[in-house]
Amino acid sequence: MKRRTFLQGTTALMVLPSLPAFAQDDIRAVAREAYIYTYPMVKNYLTMYQYALEPGGSQYKGPLNTLVSIARVYTPEDTAIITPNSDTPYSFIVFDLRTEPVVVTMPPIEKDRYYSLQLIDLYTNNVDYPGTRVDGNGGGDFLIAGPGWKGDMPKGIKRVIEMPTTLAMGIVRTQLFSPDDLERVKEVQAGYKAQPLSVYAGTPAPTAPPPVDWMPVSDELMVTNYWPLAAFLLQFAPPYPGDDAQRENLAKLGIQERVTWPGTALSSDIVALMKEVVVATEKEIRDEAARLTDSSKIFGTPEFMKGQYMTRAAAAQGGIYGNSVQEALYVIYAFDGNRQLLDGRRGKYTLTFSVDMLPPVDAFWSITMYDKPKQLLVPNPIDRYLINSPMLADLKRNDKGDVVLYLQHESPGAELEANWLPAPSETFYAVMRLYLPRAEALDGRWKPPAVETL
Repeated sequence: MKRRTFLQGTTALMVLPSLPAFAQDDIRAVAREAYIYTYPMVKNYLTMYQYALEPGGSQYKGPLNTLVSIARVYTPEDTAIITPNSDTPYSFIVFDLRTEPVVVTMPPIEKDRYYSLQLIDLYTNNVDYPGTRVDGNGGGDFLIAGPGWKGDMPKGIKRVIEMPTTLAMGIVRTQLFSPDDLERVKEVQAGYKAQPLSVYAGTPAPTAPPPVDWMPVSDELMVTNYWPLAAFLLQFAPPYPGDDAQRENLAKLGIQERVTWPGTALSSDIVALMKEVVVATEKEIRDEAARLTDSSKIFGTPEFMKGQYMTRAAAAQGGIYGNSVQEALYVIYAFDGNRQLLDGRRGKYTLTFSVDMLPPVDAFWSITMYDKPKQLLVPNPIDRYLINSPMLADLKRNDKGDVVLYLQHESPGAELEANWLPAPSETFYAVMRLYLPRAEALDGRWKPPAVETL
C-alpha cells in the first residue's frame, strides 16, 4: 500500500537522506535521462561479459586482453551481437586497460583485401580504425592505452591510440572473397596478436589494480538489475567533457562510481519507480531505433557523437558496433515504397541494381537479411544470409543487364534462386553495407535503389 500511495502522488516532495528533494515527475524525468545516457554502456557490457567474462557460456570467446579469431562468417547461431554482418570473419578482443596498455599486431596482407580493427569505447563510440583505410595493408604494432596513460613508447610501435575508457571492445573484420578463400583468411587471422605492453617490451609488469568482482549480466538482468549494473560500470568510464549534467543526474539517483546501488538513501518507492522507468524508456529507445535510417548520423567518434545521447542509445539497441560512415555506409531497408513494414508472411519484394548503379566502394558491398523481432540472421533452407559483391559473377541479369534481387520467404524458382535472399515468415529488415564507400556514396550523388513490392 505504501508504494501505491506514493505512485499516486503528483505534487508532494520526498525528502531523502543525503539526496535532494524529489517529486514523482522529477524522479521519472531524471531517471529517464540517466537510463538513456547509461544504456549503451550496459548494452556493451552485455556483449563483453558473454565474450570474455563468462567461461562456459555459449558465446564465450576467451579471457580479457586476448585476441580470438572466428574462422567463419556469422550464422543465426551467433546471438550476442544484433545485426551482425556475415561477410567478414570476425576476431575479437575485450580490453581491460586498467593495469597497462595492450599492443595489437595487424599482419601485412595483400592490397586488394580489406581488414580493420574497430576500437570501441565503453560508451560505444568508435575511437579509431587501425587497418586498410587509416594505415593501409602493411600491418604494424598498435599500442592501445587507457585514459591518461603516460609511459615510454617502445621501438616498433606504429601508432599509440588512447581509449577514453578502461573497458573497451576491439572487433577485427577480415574480408572473405568466397568460401574457397577461407584458408587464406585463417592465415591472416593467425597473424593477429595481442600482448600486454610489458610482455611486448620485455619490461617488468606494473602492479595490478585490485581484482574486480565482475557483475553477471543477461538480457533479463538488463531489466531487473539495470541500475546496479549502470553504477558498477561508471568506474571504467570517465565522463566525457560536456557530460556534467548527465553525471549529476546519476548522482541525484544514488548512481555513483564504486557505490552499490540503491544503498540506504533511496526509499523502496523510488527504487520501484526507477525500475518502471527502465521498462518504459527501453521501449522509447527501441521505437527510436526503428526510425533510424541514416547510418551516417548514428555511429562515430566521441567528438561526432557528443551530446547525442538518445541517438547513441538507439544505435546501441538497433545495431551495436556499427561502423563510422567513413569505414562503412549502411542503408537500412525496413519499409516498402508505401511505407509498410517488410513482411515475409504477405509480401514479396525486389531490389534492382541497374548496370551503372552498383554500390560505389573501394572495398566491397553486401545486403544482409535479419528478422525484425530478434534482429538476428535468418535461418533458411539454402543457408544464405546475404548477397554481396564477390557473388556478382554468379547472379542472374535481366535483358537490360540489371541485377534484380528477390527478398521473400519462398524461393522465386530455380532459375532465379541465385538472386534470392531468403526472408523469414514475419517482419524483417535488410541492411546494405558499403565498405570504404566512395565520395559519390557519401555526398549523395549515388542513390541506393528502393525496395519494390512484387
